[in-house]
Amino acid sequence: MTAIDIDLIEEIIEHAEARARAASLVYRGAVTPPEAWALLAAGAARLLDVRSGEELSLVGRVPDAEEIEIKRYPDWRVNPDFLDEVKRRFDPQDTVLLLCRSAARSHEAATLLAGAGYDNSFNILEGFEGDKNADSQRVVNGWKVRGLPWRH
Repeated sequence: MTAIDIDLIEEIIEHAEARARAASLVYRGAVTPPEAWALLAAGAARLLDVRSGEELSLVGRVPDAEEIEIKRYPDWRVNPDFLDEVKRRFDPQDTVLLLCRSAARSHEAATLLAGAGYDNSFNILEGFEGDKNADSQRVVNGWKVRGLPWRH
């Protein structure tokens, strides 16, 4: 990593931590999709997509993301194996960026991980699809709208 990369990473983390303090979050921070992508591109974090398998298949996936659903479709019950699966794939010291459709389930996942000793958990604000517009379309913001990498 170059000095510029390190400075950018530190700046992103500082902003994310400030958002967490302002919102009284129990996890380390909250990043925007472009900030998350910058951390991933620099090799400073790993991505955990917590959307359901159905969402991943129908809406799209982020390349190289780990995928562990926190809630299962169609009843949206909590995946009882979520934490065990995370522990198999992630070290507690990893910087983990959590993504879902709209940042709600990823907030739940970040809270759960923080309570399990994953002190470097960050929620990705806006989520993969983002907020709805007046016509209930998810075209306002989010990972896809911002043009970040994804595939069907």
